[in-house]
Amino acid sequence: MSTDRSAPPLPLARLGLIAVFVTALITSQVTASKLVGIDMPFSVPLAGSTLIVPAAAFAYAVTFFASDCYAELYGRSEATKLVNVAFAMNFVLLGLVWLAIKAPILPGPGSVSQSVFASALGPSTSIVAGSMLAYLVSQNLDVFTFHFLRDATEGRALWLRNLGSTATSQLVDTLIFISIAFLILGNMSLDDAAGLMIGQYLVKLAVAGLDTPFVYAVVGFVSKQDLETAAVPSD
Repeated sequence: MSTDRSAPPLPLARLGLIAVFVTALITSQVTASKLVGIDMPFSVPLAGSTLIVPAAAFAYAVTFFASDCYAELYGRSEATKLVNVAFAMNFVLLGLVWLAIKAPILPGPGSVSQSVFASALGPSTSIVAGSMLAYLVSQNLDVFTFHFLRDATEGRALWLRNLGSTATSQLVDTLIFISIAFLILGNMSLDDAAGLMIGQYLVKLAVAGLDTPFVYAVVGFVSKQDLETAAVPSD
């Protein structure tokens, strides 16, 4: 007597959201050590007229967009699983990167030097520690806050839970990451770290505001796709 253990196929739209989340997370990890200056037409207290942010801020902001869409569509439990499984993937990334760094290099045309490759891809201990802790706390807080606001509004005002959860969790993420990576374990001064926190948080808030229409679009599209997939009889 045979038993069919085949699982139902994962809807393509849902798989796409998972892929966006993990891709953005991995990208943020390998770009975290670079600082970017964004010129502003006005001066911001402590930050000045140029906002200095880690290059990872752009990709990392996308993770909150993806997790909010995922939480809205599939619930708190599934979103928490996504966040925590992706956290484990950070260690896979680190292992593969360090394996590539430690592998013997073949000198010659088309190959970068070992020192350049290691400095470009090898994350510092402070960056790893800061990003790991910040991710674990802020992403779980984002899922919790999102569903707290959803319950409080009885499922209305998607824009409020998107902005509210992201603004709250991104603030916590920024404080933890900059404090550990650049202030406590790094050699950055308190004033410079404060300016970096303000710049990074303002950029994240701007991205959160811009992505709200896309959250509505993605949630509507994926909901439709999932309904159509569920309506198709399985073989």
